[in-house]
Parts: sequence; C-alpha cells; structure tokens
Amino acid sequence: MQETAPQVNPPKIRRFIRWLSAIILIALGVAVWMHTRHSGTTKHSPSAQAVGVAMATNGDMPEILKALGTVIPVNTVTVLPQLSGYLTEVGYREGQMVEKGQFLAQIDARQYEITLQQAHAQLAKDQAALAQAEADLQRYALLNERKSIAPQTFADQQFLVKQQQASIKADQAAIAQAKLNISLCHITAPVSGRVGLRLVDPGNYVTASSQPGIVVITSIKPTTVEFNVPQASLSRVMQRFNAGNPLSVAAFNGENSKQLASGVLYAIGNQMATSTGTITLRARFANDDEALFPNDFVNVQLHVDTLRNVLLVPTAAVQSGAPGNFVFLVNAGRNAVSVRTVTTGPADGISTVITQGLAAGDMVVVDGVDRLSEGASVKLQDKASGPVTEQAPKDTKRADMAAAPSR
Repeated sequence: MQETAPQVNPPKIRRFIRWLSAIILIALGVAVWMHTRHSGTTKHSPSAQAVGVAMATNGDMPEILKALGTVIPVNTVTVLPQLSGYLTEVGYREGQMVEKGQFLAQIDARQYEITLQQAHAQLAKDQAALAQAEADLQRYALLNERKSIAPQTFADQQFLVKQQQASIKADQAAIAQAKLNISLCHITAPVSGRVGLRLVDPGNYVTASSQPGIVVITSIKPTTVEFNVPQASLSRVMQRFNAGNPLSVAAFNGENSKQLASGVLYAIGNQMATSTGTITLRARFANDDEALFPNDFVNVQLHVDTLRNVLLVPTAAVQSGAPGNFVFLVNAGRNAVSVRTVTTGPADGISTVITQGLAAGDMVVVDGVDRLSEGASVKLQDKASGPVTEQAPKDTKRADMAAAPSR
C-alpha cells in the first residue's frame, strides 16, 4: 500500500503569515522613526550670507538741483531788407561764423544814388534862392531905414529868407536820407554769430521787411541755458543768489554721461508757473568749444550749496520698504545684521546723506542685501572670495563744482 503525505493545517498557516506581517510592519516603523530622529538631530543651521559692507563716514556733500534745460541763444536775429530792390550779391557762406558789421548782401543801389543826385541839385537851387533873398533883404533894410518902402514889404522879405533857410534844411535831410538808403543797400551783420541756410538768392527782388528775410544769425558764443526748478527749492536758490554768491551750473548731454560745459546762474524769472509749480532760471555759458547747440536739450545740475561734515553712506546701502528708508546694520561681532530705519538727505548718485539713524563708524551692507532679513547671519566677503569687499571709506571731501568743464 502507498503511504499518504501528512496534511498541513490551513488556519495555522494563516496565523503565521499575519504574525510575520505584523513583525515586518513594526520593524519598518521603528526604522523610519530612528531615521527621522537621527535626521532632526544632525540638521545643520543655514549658512551665513556673504555680503559687502562699507562704513558710514563724515564728509562734504554738494547740494545739487537737477533739471532738464534748453539751450537758448543770447541773440537770434532775422536780417530783413529795409528797402526795395534787386538782390545783386550774397557775401556769406551757409553756416559761416560772422562778426558784427561783416558784409552779408547787396541790393542794387542805383535808384537811390539817382535820388541822392536829385537832392544835391535841389539843395544847390535852394541855396541860390536863399542868397538872392538875403541880398534883397539887405537892400530892403537900407530902404526901410530911410522910410522909402512900406514896412510890410521889409517884413515879407524877412519871412522869405526864413523860408529859404528851411528849404535848405529839408534838402540836407533829403540828402542824408538818400545816403542812408544807399548804405542800407549794403547789408551787414547786426550781431556776431553763425548764419543759417540762405533764404534768398541773388537776382530776386526784395521789398522792405519782406519775409523770410535775407538770413538768420544765431549767437553761439556765449550762450544761455533755460531750466526750471520746483517751488520748494526756490527759496534756497534765491537766498544764495541775492547774497551775491555765484551759483555754478553744469550742462550734461542727454544720457548724463558727459559734461558739456560749465557756467553761472545769472537770471531768475519773475513769475511762478502755476500749472507746474516751477520757475524758470537762466545760466550763461562761455561755450568757447561750441558744445552747446541752439535749442538743444541738456541735463542741468545747479550747485546750490555744499553741506559740510555730514554723515555719508554709499547710496547702494539705502533700501526702501515698509518701514521707509532703512539699511542693514552689521553688529559689533560682524556676524549678523539688523534693520535700521534712517532719515536721508541729499544724494549725488554715489553717496547719500544720513541725517538720523546712524553714527560715524557704523558698518552697513552695500552688496547682497536682497536675501537679508532681521537678524540674518552674514560673513564679510574678502578679496579672494568675491568682487565685493569691506569697503574702506572713500574720500568724502567734496569740492565745490568747478566753473571749467570737467570733460
């Protein structure tokens, strides 16, 4: 007979599998707990942020008003003919620099020369008539003394002499007018400057005060620049201007990258523009190099005053946010920063005046501020680790703006 294999009890197998599964789950849970606990105890604190810093120092700060200005020539003259005639000659080149009194154009003067000859002839005729009247007056005077003629006849002759004398004066005036007309045919420059494009060619008939004229002359050297300053700054400007202190003005190109010329404020307007709340000022520039072109737009910097011995920090250190203007102040240990609210004054793009909130010697962050917050850990970058270093105080002695161009 064949032996049968022993049968396994299914309930026992199922209990064994359940116990084994429970033991595996418990083991996994313990392993996860141990791993989590180990990770929590070994977690590192965030690394310190590398920053560049600078020190607040005392120095001088120029008080500058910036504005957009327009180059306005001292003189812009349209040369018009003062009498009629054919234009026979033009004596200038377009764009040429001319001096006052220099020849510009010629009008045909022959008709005015004829008028002068006629005036001379009339003068000679009236002089002869006067001589005859004076001779008759002398004879009438003798006869009047002898009572040989009526007194009325003698008086009439006296009046006739006076009439002839007046006619001579009229003739002399006519001669002067004719000479003036001849001189006006020779047109000269009334001012010095640069002539523009030619407006009329030789051969054309021109009339008195005919438009557009013969030529336009614009003064180049010297020239002026007009610009506006706000009402709030006017009192400060007037105080210095009325005290007789020359206020220097610098003109820069449109990109503010190059100084074109230096001048002096010489005139202040007499009315405030109610629509803009500004007043117009005018500065004079020698413009020897002709860097300022008429009607060109320039950026103007008016040097009102220089603030002496004020607290300065780099402009990059000043931030704006919910608390207002603030800086990140480095603590004494140089390993953390705190937010310090400050009150700012004038700035020149490089440095900013701090009127409240800091003291000389305080160290502020100028680079790497975008990831900082109150109490953040920092480390100062050295020269080997980055481009930004702990900046030594720059020379903060600001000289007043020079009158000569710096470019």
